Amino acid sequence: MDLDAVRTFVAAVAAGRFQDAAVDLSITQQAVSKRIAALEKTLGARLFTRTARGARLTAAGEAFLPHARELLSAEARALASVRTGPLRVDVIGRRLCPATLLREFHEAHPEIALEVVTLFDTAVAALRNASIDATFRALVEVPPDLDAQWVFDEPIELLCGPGHPLAGSASVTPAELAGHRLWLPGMVPGTEWGAYYAAFATAFGLSIDAAGPNFGTEVVLDTIAKSAEVATLLPTGARLRWPAEYDLRRVKLERPVPVYPHSLIWRRDDAHPALKALRTHLGRGTRAAEAWWPGQPSQTVPSTG
Repeated sequence: MDLDAVRTFVAAVAAGRFQDAAVDLSITQQAVSKRIAALEKTLGARLFTRTARGARLTAAGEAFLPHARELLSAEARALASVRTGPLRVDVIGRRLCPATLLREFHEAHPEIALEVVTLFDTAVAALRNASIDATFRALVEVPPDLDAQWVFDEPIELLCGPGHPLAGSASVTPAELAGHRLWLPGMVPGTEWGAYYAAFATAFGLSIDAAGPNFGTEVVLDTIAKSAEVATLLPTGARLRWPAEYDLRRVKLERPVPVYPHSLIWRRDDAHPALKALRTHLGRGTRAAEAWWPGQPSQTVPSTG
């Protein structure tokens, strides 16, 4: 079985659309489609039901998903048993802030061999089996075998269309979002970002709508651009683009500022020589003023998948 195809299948499930999976894997959308088609041929079953706006898992796809994840974990363990290569660091997504931090590290230290991966909800398990050297995660209470340093508080902001009631505001408080429909179809239960936004909603009496299939970021942007009622939330460092005619508005959240607290996590016995250089480069930043994050000041352990 082609493990690249299996990896692509897992990425497509996490991303919600083949196009977004292609971005996460740094390949073309056509390559994603070909890999999925080849995997379906190998298995003799359809894994996705394709629509004009995305793809949904079939019953066969749902059944195969846990086995696909285990295949990738087994591959990671096999590689770790003989690996002496580049520093391998996991990020949640290649369009999010941690990926930008890693790019800046690479630019500052081009002599260090670096491999960036996206393992989604299996990253902490990958740390423990030594298939990666570090991961960026949030809301971490450090277990005995792992270590971590907080590196960045990333503010969360409101994104809405020009017809939304809050579109003309320079800033609003989180409490002022009550009664407005906040649509986050990627808020998957059991993920750290799902836990973050669930805690945010509870803390400020908000209702976050995660209903409907996740057809990707572009569909969310298209929807809120046309709506006077629907808005979404996103981290300020997310590298997103949309057509100018959408006229989307970024509205700051203040008093307090909800932040996503990024930490670098690594295995305590990892002796990779470049790990120290990454930790030194990232350093320890300054907490955002009037910041809110779940569980202040205590934090919770990230999901191991």
